[in-house]
Amino acid sequence: MVIAMTLRENTRKVRVGNRYLGGGSPVAIQSMLSVPSTDLEGSVRQAKALEQAGCEIVRIAVPDMAAVRLVDAIKQEISIPLVADIHFDYRLALECVAAGIDKIRINPGNIGEDSRVRQVANACRERGIPIRIGVNSGSVEKEILKKYGAPTPEALVESAMYHVSLLERYDFEDIVISLKSSDVKSTIAAYRLMARRCSYPLHLGVTEAGTERMGLVKSAMGIGSLLCDGIGDTLRVSLTADPVREIAAAKDILLAAGLGRGPKLVSCPTCGRTRIDLISLAGEVEKRLQTVEAPITVAVMGCIVNGPGEAREADIGIAGGVGEALLFRKGEILRKVPEERIVDELMAEIADMTQKRKIQ
Repeated sequence: MVIAMTLRENTRKVRVGNRYLGGGSPVAIQSMLSVPSTDLEGSVRQAKALEQAGCEIVRIAVPDMAAVRLVDAIKQEISIPLVADIHFDYRLALECVAAGIDKIRINPGNIGEDSRVRQVANACRERGIPIRIGVNSGSVEKEILKKYGAPTPEALVESAMYHVSLLERYDFEDIVISLKSSDVKSTIAAYRLMARRCSYPLHLGVTEAGTERMGLVKSAMGIGSLLCDGIGDTLRVSLTADPVREIAAAKDILLAAGLGRGPKLVSCPTCGRTRIDLISLAGEVEKRLQTVEAPITVAVMGCIVNGPGEAREADIGIAGGVGEALLFRKGEILRKVPEERIVDELMAEIADMTQKRKIQ
């Protein structure tokens, strides 16, 4: 028997600060501060940089009571929701709730006796603060590992459902779930299984994905596959790099999955027919499109063979010639443009097009 998956349109809607996760809400981009929790000024500075880059939810590590002071300091400087990442000590969760945190990341099974779980659940319920249960391949309980022999997708799901049951016992249901593995196939399988088991919003990610180069590839495969399945309500691209780079990667993954906001660039790989510096042109167009918000498709093609024809679905584009290019809209040629003016004239047409759309 095939069991239908709970897709993002039908997941439970959970409020996180000034935005929502689930229930068909836009997929939110997250990241986490990498500055030591002892560095208050550096943490505030990095949180602001992440918001400016397009981060929509930011997380901080709270390893001790001293780190709780980050909550108020950061919330005074940013307008996006702030999440506290807590392990083992339920008192840290209670203090962060009192300090005004927007979301808690904690596994209730790791904080001790039932009374502690009840205190955290009650405190979060009273303030309307959701809890993310974060399971990964290194956090699965010993008895579950013994049952499955390894942190398999089934083991990750069983672990997550165990933690969910602890919160549901106290009538707490503002829950978000993540099931991350450093193995792409295991990550995909775990989220697909979970989407069949519950309707809580899912936080996507491939944990410990690696440096920017390989981490982006693994994240695009894992997160992208799930997004294309209709699974996932928020995501973090985990890179061993400046977290601002995670935001750019997340935006690109969403755009590739048809869920992004902003322009899409289509460009050909070039061949022996190319007679202009297409690689530099495409790079410059991509750079200048970062200031464009309209959901348009822009094509940068190497020659007329795969120019207006192959890219006729693009809203606007260029096709290279010998020291010049054809400028076209929806496959219809507008005019020839000298190579030195190609990008300027393309951007001028884009500005004109987007302005007319606003007026309409």
